[in-house]
Amino acid sequence: MSQTAYILACITYYIVSVIIIIIVLNIINAKEKKKYQKEITTLERDKNLIISSSILSELNKVEALVNNEKMKETFDEWQVRFKEIKEYEVPKITDALIEIEDCFNEKKYKLLNEKLAKAELEIFYVKSKANLLLDEIKEITTSEERNRETITALKTKYRECVTKYNKNKADYDDVCAPLELQFENVDKLFAAFEIAMENNRYEEVGKIVKGIDDLVGNLQIIINDAPTIILLGKNLIPNKMKEIKSISERMTSEGYNVEYLNIEYNITEAEKKISDVFARLKVLNVQDSMLELKTMLEYFDGIYNEFDKEKTSRKIFEESIRKILVRANEVEKINNGLYRKMDVIKYSYDLTDDDVKIIEIIKTEVAEVKKDYNELVDAHRNKSFAYSRLAKEVNLLNGRLAKVEEKLEEALKTLGSLEDDEKRAHKELLEIKDILKRARNRIQEYKLPIIPEYFYVQLSEANNAIKEMVVELEKKPISIKTLNVRVDTARDLALKLYNTSNETVKTAAMCEMAIVYGNRYRPVNRNLDNSLTYAEELFFKGDYKKALENTIRAIELIEPGIHEKLLEEVKK
Repeated sequence: MSQTAYILACITYYIVSVIIIIIVLNIINAKEKKKYQKEITTLERDKNLIISSSILSELNKVEALVNNEKMKETFDEWQVRFKEIKEYEVPKITDALIEIEDCFNEKKYKLLNEKLAKAELEIFYVKSKANLLLDEIKEITTSEERNRETITALKTKYRECVTKYNKNKADYDDVCAPLELQFENVDKLFAAFEIAMENNRYEEVGKIVKGIDDLVGNLQIIINDAPTIILLGKNLIPNKMKEIKSISERMTSEGYNVEYLNIEYNITEAEKKISDVFARLKVLNVQDSMLELKTMLEYFDGIYNEFDKEKTSRKIFEESIRKILVRANEVEKINNGLYRKMDVIKYSYDLTDDDVKIIEIIKTEVAEVKKDYNELVDAHRNKSFAYSRLAKEVNLLNGRLAKVEEKLEEALKTLGSLEDDEKRAHKELLEIKDILKRARNRIQEYKLPIIPEYFYVQLSEANNAIKEMVVELEKKPISIKTLNVRVDTARDLALKLYNTSNETVKTAAMCEMAIVYGNRYRPVNRNLDNSLTYAEELFFKGDYKKALENTIRAIELIEPGIHEKLLEEVKK
């Protein structure tokens, strides 16, 4: 590219960039201008809405209602406030908007933003004053319609109260006079409302309506709650108190202790509260009265449950207390028997002090149980505690005695079985010797060519175990733990020897039978002949198992299944 073309390209690029920047700035400027125009238009509209026709219309309505000095003063004040807004505040805003227009036209945007914010705040302030004035005026102009609606609704509620009272007048016996006086007061207030409305004394009307609303609301509560309060306070609760007092006196004469219920004190306090409730009821104050009376009723209902609990607890106590003494005496008797034998037991058997310490512990604990039992019986005789307390204590005593019984049972298992274990050991000694005798007889009955060496080894082990068992039995004191080990060892070795003798005889018999059976095949099979000859040698050496294995292996080659046949023959 030539130098001239390059320069032309740069100039073109520069011009296009400038054009784009100008276009962008114009677009931004147009948008900002449009935004300011919109804000100015909005402010102009808000200014025009400040003085609405509603205020003038409502003021005209009030002017027609002015018929006393108070209303005239209020009306004059409103006119002054309206005039100030219309002739001073609004023109001031108009001037501010003109200044804003000038700033906008001259493009003084920084100053324009400040004036916009200030004008917006001023319009909001003046508009709030105008709305407040309108609300105050409407409070009077709409007063009659609004208050009429309220009074109509209150009259409906009031008539319902009067109707309910007249239909059930007998239920309001204690409050007839104050109620009827209150009805008169409400009627007077309704009349006062009408007079105030006729004379346009609206500042009084609101107070009268509020007074009627409070009185009718309270009458509704009284009409609804008074019959229940009178029924609870004059009939249900007094009757329950009378009955509870009677039951309490009867149970006391029957040996129950119900002092912990504080019945006399609580009845006195309840009577005071009932008196207070009726004193407040006569001045038509029932606040918290229903709650207080229902709480009393629930309390006295709960007393019946306490009476039932005492009766049930008495049965539990009387049934348990007799059994505890019998059980404690039985435990003491058995434990004392063990205690008397302790010297003999300790001499006869190898026991440590810890092994017999349980006897002393049981003796102490039984004594404590009997001591507490006597204290509990004394408390019962003196009527020191309620049966619910006695039943709880007797249950605890029962639990303690049960634990002592468990300890005694464990002691009886440990100490009472020592003599039985010794007797059982003597008996098992005879049985073990008999097993050894049968084992020897079994091995001798078959006339074995030679008795295997392992038989004599096992026989020696069994005899040594028996000797150790006899030595342990002859000791004084005997260690039962060691004796039991000796008995188990001797019995196991004797049974092992017996099983060995049976197995040896059975194997030798099968081997001999197999050799005899295989002799028929000797002429026809030389290998079988050699195997049987080798088996015979093993048989006469006392190796019966190996001899049997060789014989069966040789015959199986000619006659499969010979092993099962031999087993069947041995069983026969």
